[in-house]
Amino acid sequence: MNERLQNFINGGWIASSADVALNVINPASAAVLAEVPLSPAADVHQAVEAAERAFVQWRRTPVVDRVQPLFKLKSLLEQHRDDLALSITDECGKTLAESKGEIQRAIENVETACGMPMLMQGTNCEDIATGIDEHMIRQPLGVVAAITPFNFPGMIPFWFLPYAVAAGNCFILKPSERVPITSQKIFGLIQTAGFPAGVVQLVNGGRDTVNAILDHRGIRAISFVGSTATARYIYSRAAANGKRAQCQGGAKNPVIIMPDAEMEMTTRILADSAFGCAGQRCLAVSVAITVGEARNSFTEQIAAAAASRKVGYGAAPGVEMGPVISAESKARVEGLIAKGEQEGARILVDGRGRKVTGYEDGYFILPTVLDSLPPRAETARTEIFGPVLSLMHASTIEEAIALVNDRSYGNMACIFTGSGADARRFRYEVNAGNVGINIGVAAPMSTFPFSGWGESFFGDLHAQAHHAVEFYTQTKVVIERWPKDWSRKF
Repeated sequence: MNERLQNFINGGWIASSADVALNVINPASAAVLAEVPLSPAADVHQAVEAAERAFVQWRRTPVVDRVQPLFKLKSLLEQHRDDLALSITDECGKTLAESKGEIQRAIENVETACGMPMLMQGTNCEDIATGIDEHMIRQPLGVVAAITPFNFPGMIPFWFLPYAVAAGNCFILKPSERVPITSQKIFGLIQTAGFPAGVVQLVNGGRDTVNAILDHRGIRAISFVGSTATARYIYSRAAANGKRAQCQGGAKNPVIIMPDAEMEMTTRILADSAFGCAGQRCLAVSVAITVGEARNSFTEQIAAAAASRKVGYGAAPGVEMGPVISAESKARVEGLIAKGEQEGARILVDGRGRKVTGYEDGYFILPTVLDSLPPRAETARTEIFGPVLSLMHASTIEEAIALVNDRSYGNMACIFTGSGADARRFRYEVNAGNVGINIGVAAPMSTFPFSGWGESFFGDLHAQAHHAVEFYTQTKVVIERWPKDWSRKF
């Protein structure tokens, strides 16, 4: 019998009261790794009650003391990096190198949040009128929660958790039910780091768990990463319940390749962007738009790079790409490839129906390249979330930028060029929150917000850095006057 995972509530591990559990599957082998409970509203309520009790003292804890467990957690994450990376590879499918890179980004966010004694500082102005001073201070919200996706189980929780608790809030995580094992290990380290009971908690579950979080009056703010449809739903329901919300949605990330781009480097970088993590990241390049003479050389080279990429179990030596997350995802992506062909694309490299030796039951799709996909095709506007790169072709940079901006998403857009003028024009005109210049994955460092525009983001304040500090605090303005003769009247 497989292990049933537990919730972490009020400083300890407890069994969920759920009657229903799902199998956690290794996507490379289809083997069952564990069972995850679908926690009901009662479990969420238990966590919120513990968090509300903890908040009374935690918000009064000096900020320099609140970050001390984060310093310990950073060290623990570094010590357990390899074990966490293997866990990500086993339940998510990505390669060990990708998993280790993910943990590094988590560590960097903890490091940034340790600067909360400076990040949380307010402002003041003396003598706004004679003898009157004014101050703006930041205070925590209370209990906050994050609902995180399957594709980065070790990183995305840390876009939120360290900032929330360092700012004085109590935090509840609901990880994806597809990849809950990494969170179990991380919370083991959180327990060791010494946070007071109730400050950081974990509740496993599915849709009903999410709705319980969205509807609970004790939760003040919601952070989410996932598909656009779900992001819109969570943002709407959270707002209807009077909560703050920051909801990262889907993407359809374009890149422009100019004729003066260094083609070998460009191809290598874009192959890693499109096919790394099996295309299952919100910053994966999905559409490559060549300009003029770049068409022939890039098309030939990217097809060769896709056909030669080594696919398999992510922990095996030399593997460059793992499986997609599930059988359902595999079927969906293969269906979109077929639809792209029906809509007029030419399949240069076809990754469908392929088996990996020793992992015949795994959910593998090999890198796929669709050429000359019509810009108005449904496939050109749908987030595929798999190892599929579509090619479009333009005559000028003006035409290429128009293709980039003719979409509902606005998560990332990139250009490869040797021209500073073209790069500046692209940066200035493109409708995207994360922009790359000769960069294939324009992922902001932890000291910058993770931006997103259009239907890629619902909210005002993004994850990471000073946006996270603003999201997890509320401002209080104090206007004060102390007449020197008042003391004589009492």
